[in-house]
Amino acid sequence: MELESLHGWNLTPKQAVVLQRELRERLVLRPPAGLKVERVAGADISMSRGEDKAYGGIVVLDAGTLVPVAKVSAVSRLSFPYVPGLLSFRELPVLSEAWARLEVRPDVLIFDGQGTAHPRRFGLACHGGLLFGVPSIGCAKSLLVGGHGPLGAERGSVAEITYAGEVVGMAVRTRPNVLPVYVSPGHLMDLPTAVELVLQATSRYREPETTRHAHRLVNDVRRSASGE
Repeated sequence: MELESLHGWNLTPKQAVVLQRELRERLVLRPPAGLKVERVAGADISMSRGEDKAYGGIVVLDAGTLVPVAKVSAVSRLSFPYVPGLLSFRELPVLSEAWARLEVRPDVLIFDGQGTAHPRRFGLACHGGLLFGVPSIGCAKSLLVGGHGPLGAERGSVAEITYAGEVVGMAVRTRPNVLPVYVSPGHLMDLPTAVELVLQATSRYREPETTRHAHRLVNDVRRSASGE
């Protein structure tokens, strides 16, 4: 798959913050007209403690059956430090390598991270959606910013995530009586559609199948490379 030529990766954290604010202005927070989702993908990375390598992977699923139809992986050296709010600069280089190898284009890409539920409204899913030119969603296991009120115990219950007086995402109960996931739009996406697609991609577990398959892939690649 092709990549947008947005910027280089040789940046300091301070430069990365400035770039996030600039790129935020290029986001489109609505789906393309007539969006039809037949293939949905998940992206994730894995790394071993103390190593400087990242293992990235993307798995494309049939949106109706949630059965994988394509998967790719890549390995690269980490070149950006761990800084909360700047994880896209650490994770996207290896995911870009995986994306370049992908031959089946997804209609939507779900990232294991934040979209607009981010201090500068430009999390991993926003950055990745712009870079890959694909509708994207952030679906995280924990909050980065803001808070939400109570939500019901049943599947599909939601509560708005607010930060600095703005709705930046949604807490979503994907299974009865389990902790919610935290959904926010990335690029070419709005919040209602993001919530709907995450629920459609979730079956027996808390996390969507996109995340589960991508997580399994990158961990398998890492263990194989490390001889675990």
